[in-house]
Amino acid sequence: MTPSGPAGAAVRVLMLTATAGFRHDSIATARQVLTSLGASSGQFTITATEDVSSINASTLGSYDVLFFALTSGELAFTAAQKASILEFVSNGGGFLGAHSATDTLYEWPEYGALVGAYFREHPWTQLASIVVEDRAHPATAGLGDRFAIHEEFYAFRENPRPRVQVLLRLDTASVGATGDYPLAWVQSYGRGRVYYNALGHFDSTWNDPQFQRQITAAIRWAAGR
Repeated sequence: MTPSGPAGAAVRVLMLTATAGFRHDSIATARQVLTSLGASSGQFTITATEDVSSINASTLGSYDVLFFALTSGELAFTAAQKASILEFVSNGGGFLGAHSATDTLYEWPEYGALVGAYFREHPWTQLASIVVEDRAHPATAGLGDRFAIHEEFYAFRENPRPRVQVLLRLDTASVGATGDYPLAWVQSYGRGRVYYNALGHFDSTWNDPQFQRQITAAIRWAAGR
């Protein structure tokens, strides 16, 4: 497949919000906000689903980007479905993950490699400062060198930095801590592009114009636009 269609064509996004673990209250807001953003901008279309069985080679062929938004737990994918997801991305499809997409499918290590890391804990839920490490990437355009947001901030089982291109990290001084806590990153997966953003716990994050711009740009980037 060749997902990167004409530059002016709307990116077709399949958005999965299924949960087999913790379920975020912000899921409904995430679905509504992204559907509205896509419709108003004309840049992408959202097909949102909770049906894990709908993710397969046949359906993925109709999309440019697969988006795991606030997923959790051991989703009931078959071996064939898992293979189709990896094939979709490695053959040029885009993959996005938001927030608890890293709290998903711990028993499928290839998924961990795809999304970039697995969730360990969220030590801080507060207003904090985010450092923009890579200001040249489309997903960070207009953010400046840092911004503040009230969020539930993740720490991961392993620091993804050696394997990915970090876009955002927590300003640890703003939470009275030390260490390296990447919060958004990109990587290549075969011929495909992967973007992950650890923000998104609250309705307020999905309604934040800065966050919306990040996700919109990431969708287009992941689709090769």
